[in-house]
Amino acid sequence: MLENLNELVRENAQDAVVNNSAIPNEHNEAVIQAASSSIFDTLKDKLTSGDIGSLTDIFKGGNAEGSAVANQASGSFIDKLGSLGISGDTAKSIAAAIIPVIISKFTQKTNDPNDSSFNIQDVVGKLAGGADGKFDLTDVIGMITGNKDQAAGAQPDGGGILDKLKGMFN
Repeated sequence: MLENLNELVRENAQDAVVNNSAIPNEHNEAVIQAASSSIFDTLKDKLTSGDIGSLTDIFKGGNAEGSAVANQASGSFIDKLGSLGISGDTAKSIAAAIIPVIISKFTQKTNDPNDSSFNIQDVVGKLAGGADGKFDLTDVIGMITGNKDQAAGAQPDGGGILDKLKGMFN
């Protein structure tokens, strides 16, 4: 999945990254990797933290502009570009130009039954951290209870969605 996300970034970052004189050519690939990993890490964070609403918003609406997911991914991306020595203004400009576009195209491809580059079950499986890369009932139970090893019968570790919900009522 990450390889397909890298390719999607490459396809949509030509002007903002490759043809940008503020980005040294030797950093082009690192910038593409930074964009991909920022988006992937943000999606994973939203899923594992139980912020399903943010994910639902982008997957249903398809427009990532101004979404919580795009804002968080952009912030992460800007930080990564800063570590490459790219100025804050340039990093913000690049993030604004590509992150929402890539997230929108990613969700469109995921929702398109005629496009096999991203399968929603595989995407969610990778984000949820399923050992086999697939998303199944065991992964759902593990997310809810906070126990990543639910199949082995271990006790919940207290970091699941249920514990987060319980905390709202105490």
